[in-house]
Amino acid sequence: MHELSIAMGIVDAAMDEARQRGVHVSAVHLRLGALSGVVKDALMFSYEVACQDTPLAGSRLIVEDVPVVVFCPRCDDTRVLGSV
Repeated sequence: MHELSIAMGIVDAAMDEARQRGVHVSAVHLRLGALSGVVKDALMFSYEVACQDTPLAGSRLIVEDVPVVVFCPRCDDTRVLGSV
């Protein structure tokens, strides 16, 4: 499960940023692309595990799902994959 290593990286980055700015982190916002290869539920669970015994314990991971958008030069239009 590579989501745990990703979550640990997110926690490390958030702790570094919080330490530099002298702030408390209550939530981390993340944009997750549809082709990222990351399982959102596994990442959410892994984030909670990675936060244990850190200053981020109790913080929330807020994930914005980002769809795949393609451009068709023939139609000169963009479309979200999976939608009509």
